[in-house]
Amino acid sequence: MNHEYYIKRCIEISKQGIGTTRPNPSVGAVLVVGNKIIGEGYTSPYGGNHAEVNAISSVKNKEDLKKATIYVTLEPCSHFGKTPPCADLIVRSGIKKVVIGCLDVNEIVAGRGVKKLQSSGCEVIVGVLENECKAHHKRFFTFHLKKRPYIILKWAQTSDGYIAPKNRLKQAPVWITKNTSRQLVHKWRAKEHSILVGTTTILDDNPSLDVRSWKGENPMRIVIDKDLKIPRNLKVYDDSVKTIFINQKVTTSNGNLYFEKINFSNPVALQICKVLYRHKVQSLIVEGGRKTIQTFIDENLWDEARVFSGALTFNEGTKAPFLDVPFFNEENLMGDRLKTYIND
Repeated sequence: MNHEYYIKRCIEISKQGIGTTRPNPSVGAVLVVGNKIIGEGYTSPYGGNHAEVNAISSVKNKEDLKKATIYVTLEPCSHFGKTPPCADLIVRSGIKKVVIGCLDVNEIVAGRGVKKLQSSGCEVIVGVLENECKAHHKRFFTFHLKKRPYIILKWAQTSDGYIAPKNRLKQAPVWITKNTSRQLVHKWRAKEHSILVGTTTILDDNPSLDVRSWKGENPMRIVIDKDLKIPRNLKVYDDSVKTIFINQKVTTSNGNLYFEKINFSNPVALQICKVLYRHKVQSLIVEGGRKTIQTFIDENLWDEARVFSGALTFNEGTKAPFLDVPFFNEENLMGDRLKTYIND
């Protein structure tokens, strides 16, 4: 039986849950009998069924489960949370073979699921397309192993290397890229837990930082406002989503607005990561200006960078951040160029 083929299918279907399952990972599960898929499922939004439950529920003839192999991207859970243990359900369903992409790194699981399955008489295979499964679960793994969010840097620059013009005519974004690229960014936002910008971006653009061009939940907003000088009438103060203001004055909260004090004389990005870990934030898009993005680059606190280049030129203005690593991938988006960088 081609284990890799079915784990690839697990990864494929599990992508549909990204952005809806936090704090759980978006897992994929496939049930196979005689080289034929008889059921599959991925993790429901938080509080709902796990992937294994959805896959088993999709099988019409439950007697087939006794002959089935179940494939999952991540080790089945062994504890009671919002839902009962998936390992127990697998055993109870009569499934005798379990193929797992990678082990869970959450300390409340971490191998216990495999032990429970094996002690119940299941044959368990671990590590099929392990790296691919870890990459799929990168947000979950980074949060639990590195105690910080998975960090994506994103900016758009002109063909001559600027991210903002020298002068602005009004308090609004100056678009460098085309509509297709901007919609893609909103799709990204819908998948990630939070988005971060600095004071200058808020004052210059008064952004909503939402997903208005895509379907999904708006991300949590993280705003660096050292001296709390952003006016309360701007959009980040609308109380529509949880918003954390990183500042040097006060730690307090009011409704959806949270204020977290840090020491700006010490590494800023590192302190922000610690704040976000306390708030259980699993992923972050950094969309700020040059200073904000460069801070994360200089402290080597980033996992991906997604850099758009448009045909526009400014000739002068704010230079784009400097990233001294080769790009991983490059693609053409209706005239814009998108380069992806990976921090190894």
